[in-house]
Amino acid sequence: MLELDAVNAGYGRAQVLRDLSLKVEAGEILCLLGRNGAGKTTTMQAIMGLLPLMSGRVVLDGTDVSQLPPHEVPRHGIGYIPQGRRLFSGLTVAQNLEIGLRVRGSGKDVQEEVLDLFPRLRERMDQKAQTLSGGEQQMLATARALCLRPKALLLDEPTEGLQPSMIEAIRQVIVRMRAAGVAILLVEQRVDAVLSVADRVAFIENGRNGEVLPAEALRQDHSIVDRYVGV
Repeated sequence: MLELDAVNAGYGRAQVLRDLSLKVEAGEILCLLGRNGAGKTTTMQAIMGLLPLMSGRVVLDGTDVSQLPPHEVPRHGIGYIPQGRRLFSGLTVAQNLEIGLRVRGSGKDVQEEVLDLFPRLRERMDQKAQTLSGGEQQMLATARALCLRPKALLLDEPTEGLQPSMIEAIRQVIVRMRAAGVAILLVEQRVDAVLSVADRVAFIENGRNGEVLPAEALRQDHSIVDRYVGV
């Protein structure tokens, strides 16, 4: 389980998150929704230690990871796929995956499992990341995170700029990770792209907790989404 307990965080003196608390159970997809600037990406960065917390805790399976340096957080089992992917563009697909494997000492068996999820990458192992299509780059970013054998997986706008076939491929992998017991925190502006797979939805407003609802309630009444993220 991934838990945020009364987290306060921001950039310098500019506080963004205010007593934010969330829980993502193992084998659950929690979608974090809110308007632009509500604090969604800041939440991801705070979990990964990329922003020091002003107060509060981030706990993974009973271990407080909020005091760790950023490079240690993935070693405890949190995979992060940031908005914009942030691949090593000059390295090959194989080299990007190798970096993921090294974080927690994963073997080639893990790489093979990941490539089974993304067979297109198997065909491009010697190709540099910068030459891949946008969808293939998203696949590589996701595959690299899965090489950690994550207990929790954070995805920030994973369908941004992708064609429908690629979106469906990413969605199917997310569903398989849930079935494997991974706790998944998903930030996505394209609400309809994730409501079909989410278990619960947590709204965030101005860095604070909004309602947390079963995804089924939003599928039945879309006006709830409009209330929080509509312009």
